[in-house]
Amino acid sequence: MKYSVDKYVFDKNPGVRFGIIIGKEIENSETTDEDATILEEAEQLLRNRIEPGNLKNHKDIEIYRNALLSVGINPNKFMNSVEAMSKRVIKGGSLPRINALVDRCNAIALTEVISLGGHDLREIDEDLEVRMTTDKDIFLPFGETEFEQVKAGELVFTSGQKIQTRQWLWRQSELGKVRLDSTDVLFQLVGFDGEHSEKFDRAMRALANLVADRFGGNCETFEVNRNNRSIQF
Repeated sequence: MKYSVDKYVFDKNPGVRFGIIIGKEIENSETTDEDATILEEAEQLLRNRIEPGNLKNHKDIEIYRNALLSVGINPNKFMNSVEAMSKRVIKGGSLPRINALVDRCNAIALTEVISLGGHDLREIDEDLEVRMTTDKDIFLPFGETEFEQVKAGELVFTSGQKIQTRQWLWRQSELGKVRLDSTDVLFQLVGFDGEHSEKFDRAMRALANLVADRFGGNCETFEVNRNNRSIQF
């Protein structure tokens, strides 16, 4: 299977980096006390680092907001996932506990303040792309059973004509949701060159170690960037 990113994305954001980890033979579980504690610690770390009134202007959030603006996406209307999670946490809330794999991925995302999503590969059977939509693309909203049409000209992450994530970093589909019985998962991280690179690299290592050490799986890791716009896995 091929994963690729349209040249347009790099024209607008030359320093963007896409980390792809293909996890196989994962043994997911209900969230344990240890998993819950690790996520709680990540939530508290974030509260200690970012003041509620400073979220939009914090350098780790601003870099994603600027990336969205560069491709014509309003970051206030279509808040990227890491900002949405961070907003909930720093206002005193907690993320919902879903299952061990999702919760531990959320802990990494909060610790590094980085965009990280998981997609169950059993529901993905066509090549994956980050590209602009056509009028043939469709999206299955979270919790729904019927696909909806999406207008052409929106930057999305898609498998064939079926959109996995709308507005680039905004909202994932019901299709590919990571469940208790998910065993083969594609993880997608989005980071940037420069100061952000260390966070990106740490998150990639932490996730690869997590797949092996906590969930007994194995993984392949890849990076897509302006010099290497596609991979095969």
